[in-house]
Amino acid sequence: MTNSPETGTTDTSSQSKMLRGSAWMTAGSIFSRILGAVYVIPWPIWFGTNFLQANTLFAQGYQIYSVFLVISTAGIPGALSKQIARYNEMNEYAIGHRLFKKSLFLMMAMGVLSALALYLLAPILSAGDPRMVPVFRSLSWPLLVIPLLSIMRGFFQGYAEMAPSAISQFIEQVARVLYMTVSAFMIMQVLHGDYVKAVTQATFAAFIGATAGLLLLVFYYFKQKGRFDVLIAGSNNAIEVSTTDLLKGIVRQSIPFIIIDASVSLVYIIDQYTFKPMMHDFVIANNHQLGNLYALFAANANKLISITVSLATAMAVTAIPLMSAAHVRGNQKELKHQIGSTIQLFSFVMLPAACGMAAVAGPLYTLFYGYDALGINVLQYSSYISILLGLFTVLGAMLQGLYQNRMALFYLMIGFIVKIVAQYPAIYFFRVYGPLTSTGLAFATSSILMLIALRRNYHFDVLQTMRRLAGVLIFSGIMYIVTAGAVKLLYLVFNPYSRLQSVLVLMISVGLGAGVYAALALKTRLADFVLGTNMDRFRRKLKLK
Repeated sequence: MTNSPETGTTDTSSQSKMLRGSAWMTAGSIFSRILGAVYVIPWPIWFGTNFLQANTLFAQGYQIYSVFLVISTAGIPGALSKQIARYNEMNEYAIGHRLFKKSLFLMMAMGVLSALALYLLAPILSAGDPRMVPVFRSLSWPLLVIPLLSIMRGFFQGYAEMAPSAISQFIEQVARVLYMTVSAFMIMQVLHGDYVKAVTQATFAAFIGATAGLLLLVFYYFKQKGRFDVLIAGSNNAIEVSTTDLLKGIVRQSIPFIIIDASVSLVYIIDQYTFKPMMHDFVIANNHQLGNLYALFAANANKLISITVSLATAMAVTAIPLMSAAHVRGNQKELKHQIGSTIQLFSFVMLPAACGMAAVAGPLYTLFYGYDALGINVLQYSSYISILLGLFTVLGAMLQGLYQNRMALFYLMIGFIVKIVAQYPAIYFFRVYGPLTSTGLAFATSSILMLIALRRNYHFDVLQTMRRLAGVLIFSGIMYIVTAGAVKLLYLVFNPYSRLQSVLVLMISVGLGAGVYAALALKTRLADFVLGTNMDRFRRKLKLK
């Protein structure tokens, strides 16, 4: 490394923070997403023939709710973490803390307004389906709490403290899944009630989970309040910023976060309102049958690929404050290194995760939803599309951290145009795979444009990144062959239609595939290069030296 000692230390520190932060956020996201998917396992048994319809109601409710959620938080948590990191880097902790307190009041108002809007608009958003009205209204309650929860997470992330956010995510999901599982069992199995009521309680569970997560973060805040007070007391206080200017700055920075954060949900909403009408042009089927097809990719597959996409989300959350701090320092060499490292880390984690999910799609889908050949194929296809969703998430976050908001929005708009233009022909040619295909084209277009812009403006090492990406692709391919082969061999012994035996197939094949990928990455030193740390102790334990 040709950097000065100071720069080298900064690069190492940034890499260390990125890895530590990503590790915390990845752990929190993965466990919370897995918990968030666990409720599905007993649903086919409890809901019986109404299972796919219940899952469709749940998915449609959450997709609209996701957009309201992003609007209610107004992108402020991401913008707040970015601004706090900026002021902290300037040793202006007092300004960052004042901004946090003002943002809390703003978030309370936004939560009330968005909750009221969703409650009142429920009949219109239901698009003539009366079952959706109580589902939408149950989802108005968490909008009162989640803006406050999000702003607390943004505050800790601005200090590059990812542990509180990660743990609160986990607690939030534990409380949510516990409530929705118990309520569904009571309504469907004990009281033999209506499945719409069960789904309504399952969506209301978001309020229970958010409240639990918020209480935990409040506890963390007061636990560390003494440390925050010391930092505030030692601030330079060299900058005078009025409250109005602070809020203007945070709102101005938040607008791109609103659109970028809502982008995936908006794409799913395009599918929600176009899939059935467009499919009616090509196939003879009633709304109930098309609703079941819609559930395969929009509810079932999306629920599972959200686990792998959460890896990218974790990196994005970590990257924003780190990029912002490096931008404030004005260290171009550090930025160049940070951009390349983030893209390589994304590839190193996301590609094998997505390929691994595709390889075990059979037993994984069977475990959660029961055996369905079409559902399994849709999950495999969705697994590959998730790579593009994840790449867009990370690149968009990097551009925002580098204050390239307009550029990020412009490339996103191009992606949306591609989605809208491609939707009809994609559904015509690929039927149930059509929405996934148009989504993949949209995010691939945006991601390619973002990569070109990052290369043009910051000159990150493309050759090094391509070399390491090639290694990741080869190892992921080998891992896929081994894992998929193991599944096929195990199916000679185990019943592919059995949910219980699918657990055994999953454990064996996933363990084997992960072991192969880890061994290849360690043996070739690829893990050392990407992670920026010496992995000799792991090689010694695995006798790979």
